[in-house]
Amino acid sequence: RVIIIGERTHFSDKVLTMIDQIETCTAGGEQLTLVLAFNYSSRREIMLATEAIARKVENGELSPNDINEETISQHLMTSSMPDPDLIIRTSGECRLSNFLLWQASYAEFYFPEVLWPDFDEEEFEKALEVYAQRDRRYGLVIEDSTAK
Repeated sequence: RVIIIGERTHFSDKVLTMIDQIETCTAGGEQLTLVLAFNYSSRREIMLATEAIARKVENGELSPNDINEETISQHLMTSSMPDPDLIIRTSGECRLSNFLLWQASYAEFYFPEVLWPDFDEEEFEKALEVYAQRDRRYGLVIEDSTAK
């Protein structure tokens, strides 16, 4: 399935219609979620989620004591999708650049030197090969029994 995240308020009606068609046509997909970010800022996403939660508290719909990680996740633009397993950052830049700051906490990262326009199927296969070699621990530290 394809999901497009970001603020849509500045898009034309034509672009909004195309986004709706893409998301609707691919909504049944279950094996892979492709997230495209247009006019997206992770800091803004977190700020908007915080504002929405604050309004619910103000309106008595939510108690401050009930705010937890799940509450925040439910108010993000990505609430309908799982956190990413792999984030590919093209151009060799080793930074997130304000992208999925909340969701990336346990993601694996791949930083190919290739620029986005040249990121093709072969480059994607390389990324998947590297990812397949990773030891996913989701934040757990594995003690080395040989270390002293």
